[in-house]
Amino acid sequence: LAPGTKLPEDELASIYSVKRAVIRAALQALSHDRLARLEPNRGAFVAQPTKQEAREVFEARALIEPKVAALAAEVAKPAEIAQLRLHLEKEHEALHAGRDSDAIMLSAKFHVGIAEIAGHSILTGFVKDLLSRSSLIIALYWRRRDTTCESHAHHALVDAIEKHDAKNASDLMRSHLIDLLSGLDLSLGEKKPESLSDILR
Repeated sequence: LAPGTKLPEDELASIYSVKRAVIRAALQALSHDRLARLEPNRGAFVAQPTKQEAREVFEARALIEPKVAALAAEVAKPAEIAQLRLHLEKEHEALHAGRDSDAIMLSAKFHVGIAEIAGHSILTGFVKDLLSRSSLIIALYWRRRDTTCESHAHHALVDAIEKHDAKNASDLMRSHLIDLLSGLDLSLGEKKPESLSDILR
């Protein structure tokens, strides 16, 4: 769903065949995670990150994720490397097929996968929170189709992690995140509204 999309309780209740109270609770949970915003007398909307928030989210990622990548490089097992490579195949298939929403989601899951390999629960929690917000930011400010994942960047990261090269993994992650930020156009563009039921059904 594009940032700013209205989330009517009655329509969502109909789509998912549940009571409005269930939808209301779900929207409150999304609001708590800053993925939706609730406006009095107007309803709920998909969160619409500001330019400042976009920069701050990527600055926070650039502080945390290089450390996470280094930790992952120190402990990664062959099976975990194989899983990352399998994930990359799915990610690039989505990107090359023009399935942009899937590519954004898969790119986020790749970064979460590295955090889970690192085995640091607190840092993994930070990464998951930041990546949810990053996905909205990319959906809103995306200007380069390779922003979700530079092919060489993610492959190079996996190579460094496989070689247990913590310093290189950290450096590659930092440069990758700087490149992601540079691929965003921090001027709000108009998004064509889509039917909520068509998207979610």
